[in-house]
Amino acid sequence: MKKHVCTIGFALLLSVFTVYVVLDTFVLGAVYDSNASKVNNAMFEEKDVAAKELPSSDAEEKITMPNEKSTVMADYENENVTIALSEYERFNTKIHVAEVWLASAEYLKTALANNAYGKNISEKTSSIAKNNGAILAINGDNYGSREKGYVIRNGIVYRGAANGSEVLCLYADGTMEVVSDREFTAEELVGKGVWQAFTFGPALIENGKITVTENDEVGIAMASNPRTAMGWIDVNHYVFVVSDGRTRESEGLSLYELAEFLEELGVQTAYNLDGGGSSTMYFNGKVINNPTTNGRIKERGVTDIVYVGDGT
Repeated sequence: MKKHVCTIGFALLLSVFTVYVVLDTFVLGAVYDSNASKVNNAMFEEKDVAAKELPSSDAEEKITMPNEKSTVMADYENENVTIALSEYERFNTKIHVAEVWLASAEYLKTALANNAYGKNISEKTSSIAKNNGAILAINGDNYGSREKGYVIRNGIVYRGAANGSEVLCLYADGTMEVVSDREFTAEELVGKGVWQAFTFGPALIENGKITVTENDEVGIAMASNPRTAMGWIDVNHYVFVVSDGRTRESEGLSLYELAEFLEELGVQTAYNLDGGGSSTMYFNGKVINNPTTNGRIKERGVTDIVYVGDGT
C-alpha cells in the first residue's frame, strides 16, 4: 500500500514539474529590463558613416522580377527614407516585399514588446510598431522564447549567451553579414560596429548564393509556412519579405523557396526570421499581410520587431 501511494505521489510530482517546465518555457513571462528603449547613438557619432543619397520611389533602381506577377502596393519617401511596397504571387503563395533605402542605418531600428527585455513578453507587431512611430515593420526573431542566442538591439547588448547559431549582423555602416557566434562575443560584435543582431536563422543567402537546401527546415516546422526574412542588396539598401501561408489562397513557402525568391530579388545576404503565426508586415498604420494563428487570420504576439521610422 505504501509503495502504491509513493508511486502515485511521485507521478503527481512529476506531472506538476512537467507542467511547470512547459509553462516556464513557453508561457510565464519575466522582465529583466523594464526600459529597453536605449539607443547607442555613439555608434554613428564616432564612425564616419556618410549619409547616402536616396532614389525616388519611382526610380529605376527598384527591384524587378521579370515574368512574375506583381503589384505595386504603396510607396513612401522623405529625405531619409524611401520605401517601395510590392506584392508577388509565387509557389501558390502571396509574398509581400518592402524595398527600403535609407540615408543611414540608424533609421533601421528594433523595438521590444512592452518596451521591456525579458522572457515570453509578447505584444502584436502592429501594437509595437504604432507605439514606436514605425512606418514599416516586420516581426523579429522572437528572442524571448529562448534562453540563449545573442540579442543586440540598437547597438545595446541585452543577451550575450551564445547558442552555436548563425547570427545576422546589421552594421552601422549599412552593410550586413551572417557570422557564427563561435567567432565573436556579443560585445566584440558591437565593437565591430554591429547595430542590430538577430539569432534565429538559418542564413538563406550569403555572397549572393543560396545557402540552404530543399531539405532544410526550422525545428519541427512544416515544409510550407508563412515566412519572414530580411535581405541586404547594397549599402543601406534592404528588403523586408513576409509571405502568407496555411490558407487555401496562400500555401506558404519552404526555406529553399524563400531563398530562391530572395535570390531573384538580387540580395547579397538574406536571413530567415521567426515565421508561422508570427509572420507580420505592417505599413503606414495597417497590417498588410494575413497572419495566420491556429487556423485563423489573426495577429500573434511577438517579443520584438524590426522597423523603419520616418527618419525626421
